[in-house]
Amino acid sequence: MAEQRPFNPGVSLAGAVDLEALKHQVKAEPGQAGGAPAAGGYVIDTTEGTFQAMVQTSTTFPILLLLWVSTDDRLFDMARKLGDAVNQLNGQIQLSRIDIASNPSIAQAFQVQGAPALFALIGGRPMPILQGLPSDEELQQIIEVVVPKLIAAAQQAGVTGSAPYSGDPDSDAAASASAASDQDQVPPEHQEAYLLAQQGDYAGAAAAYEKVLESDPNDARAARERAKALLLARSGSANVREVRARAADNPNDVDAQLAVADIDMIGGQIQDAFDRLLDFVAAGHKADIEPVRQRLLEYFTIPEPTDERLKRARRRLATLMY
Repeated sequence: MAEQRPFNPGVSLAGAVDLEALKHQVKAEPGQAGGAPAAGGYVIDTTEGTFQAMVQTSTTFPILLLLWVSTDDRLFDMARKLGDAVNQLNGQIQLSRIDIASNPSIAQAFQVQGAPALFALIGGRPMPILQGLPSDEELQQIIEVVVPKLIAAAQQAGVTGSAPYSGDPDSDAAASASAASDQDQVPPEHQEAYLLAQQGDYAGAAAAYEKVLESDPNDARAARERAKALLLARSGSANVREVRARAADNPNDVDAQLAVADIDMIGGQIQDAFDRLLDFVAAGHKADIEPVRQRLLEYFTIPEPTDERLKRARRRLATLMY
């Protein structure tokens, strides 16, 4: 990861504005002349109102989080270069920009003292990348080395979906992203389910994906997204500590083990989820194999078919069933 460097923030979490920041403050809106680069393509602006929905989508595709101040022109070049780099990847990763001056509670949640700060978000789990304004060399390292590694890590965790395309941004990569947008857009038959998931109605999204599968049982994308929607509908808002404590206190309770396996999956800990349920059956709970089998079959649609963890889990489940 790039080196973290001290940086004098334009806006502190206490709301104090320093004199240096006043020199760099602009009044133009993003996308206007003299303003910050506009969102668009695979770059979105997130607020406190849309933050939770954005976090949930990180179970579908990886997200790069930029905590910035959209009126501080010291950050414009960084935002533009990150946006261009993300748009050139055509949906493999999304850039979510959060203005901490307007959304201070998000900065507090990430425990950052000022802008800019950069995080990755995969399966709902944040990973710090950088705090402070990077040098040109550091930013190049993030774009050329760190971002590809994040995409690879997401794929290893079964987070293999494509981010939605949201129109032409004010960036040099717009033409490239637009040319590839057709292949990255959500299929028409998936639109209803996709929109429901974006709105946080995961139960509704799962039902809509089920209808898609009734028409085409071989639609692997629909099966994967249905499994993710079911997962989030059951456990997306669960208290992780309570679920893990309940599973630890009730090692023979199949529902408690299924619930904590869901938490593992949401966090991208696919191997842990597989092993937890398979170990539970192997430890003398064959009477509970049917609910475990059903849940594992759901999980199995999420990773890539070539994932070695999936192959091993399938073989082990088959052995336990006979």
